[in-house]
Amino acid sequence: MGAHKTTPWFVLNAPELGQAFVDFRRVCEKGGVLDRKTKELLMLVMACASRSAYNAEEHLRGAVEAGATKEEITEALMIAAAEDAGAQLTWNRQIVAKYFGNGKP
Repeated sequence: MGAHKTTPWFVLNAPELGQAFVDFRRVCEKGGVLDRKTKELLMLVMACASRSAYNAEEHLRGAVEAGATKEEITEALMIAAAEDAGAQLTWNRQIVAKYFGNGKP
């Protein structure tokens, strides 16, 4: 017996926009020039960055199934962590400068 797919809640509540999103997501996952492993690594990084445990596990499994190694997965997550830290530091500088100015202490 195959997996039973249910209609997402957002398609039920906003059919036109919801279905457009489902279609867009399908094209992103299946079409384009990036290979499946790269796409799964990107989706894994985004899921982890947004703290979505369910999606992180789904895309970790997808990345492994697409041939990603533990080292590739770890590197992708470390790069994402470094980028996130850089963004945080930029935001921190902006908020500190707003209150204390750009001068040195």
